[in-house]
Amino acid sequence: MPERTTPGDTDAATDESNFTVTPYAVEGEVDYRELLDRFGAAELTDDQLARLPDHPMVRRRAYYAGRDVDRFLSAVEDGGTVSLVTGIGPSGPMHLGHLPQFYFAKRLQDRTGAHVYVPLSDDEKYLSKELPFAAVGEHARDNLRDLLAVGFDPERTRIMLDTADADVVYPLAVQFAERVTQSTVEAIYGRPDNVGLSFYPAVQIAHLLLPQVVHGRHASVVPIAVDQDPHVRLARDVAAKEAFDVDKPAALLSKFLPTLGGPGKMSSSDDVPAINLTDDRETVERKVQQYAYSGGRSSVEAHREHGGDPEADVAYQLLAFLFEDDDATLDRLAREYRSGDLLSGELKAYAAERISDFLDAHQRRREALGDLEAELEPYRLTEDERARARPQGAGGFV
Repeated sequence: MPERTTPGDTDAATDESNFTVTPYAVEGEVDYRELLDRFGAAELTDDQLARLPDHPMVRRRAYYAGRDVDRFLSAVEDGGTVSLVTGIGPSGPMHLGHLPQFYFAKRLQDRTGAHVYVPLSDDEKYLSKELPFAAVGEHARDNLRDLLAVGFDPERTRIMLDTADADVVYPLAVQFAERVTQSTVEAIYGRPDNVGLSFYPAVQIAHLLLPQVVHGRHASVVPIAVDQDPHVRLARDVAAKEAFDVDKPAALLSKFLPTLGGPGKMSSSDDVPAINLTDDRETVERKVQQYAYSGGRSSVEAHREHGGDPEADVAYQLLAFLFEDDDATLDRLAREYRSGDLLSGELKAYAAERISDFLDAHQRRREALGDLEAELEPYRLTEDERARARPQGAGGFV
């Protein structure tokens, strides 16, 4: 049965909620359990987490909920074709908040041989941000270098830009759009600011179902932050229609990498700066020391006596999310922070060092890239894949 997309329902926070989570806005301190009730997703079980590839976000339950996860895991264990989709909207430089999904996708590809599809929604960013196409295009080129630096397998990875790959994306979106009503779009996303954003959900469906259109019906998963789950639900509703020979994509939903200022989602539009993937060590150190919300006490003396709260400390949260792989080290840091033996400035310095180590390796791979067009070519859809992706008869005039 299709999942809930009834007109009149909404995925935005209710008046009683003290937070908002939509694909276009995240505000306030998020209650992740309430989101499970609101979005209708299921909390990941210990068994499901154990069957996923080993990764800090899995071990520490940053990935905490999902849809149809067992079906995807069974397909992996059976050795069948599997794929995953995770993308980005190019509206600025990539920052730490973008990293987790892509590096987890690479880990999943390395462990399962999955096809990875990475769409860049330059059209959506043009429609939703006050940016000219030239600026969106410049951000897309910059983002592409960071995506290539992740190190995906080019034989099993396809990177698409909506406007550049419109010959594939647009006919599929039109086909899927026929099955989505305007009232459904407004129920999920609210009333769009323009007619382009009314149509964009159909483009998002094309992104999420494209691997199955190209490679045939198979188990696919979308690892995303929880605010993007409405896109998956709509794609799952359309995939359930008998007209399309595809399975509903599964979803792995993660919590947000926090903003340096405290609870919330790291964003380049916050008052508190994000840590960009191109930041050097000195910049990372400065941003963490100056802006990272501390779970420590107001004075060294008070901290030594009463200790700090690692769960409230952003430096610790960043380490736990992705940047400290060793569980024993993370446990030691938490224990010493609670006892007061480890000061807030010392924890920030350690976090800045580990983040910088991660970024150093990423930046070395980025700087080693040559001409962007040549580097990107192995990741583009082939002519055969394009032909398989187009609905029969689409583009036949030319």
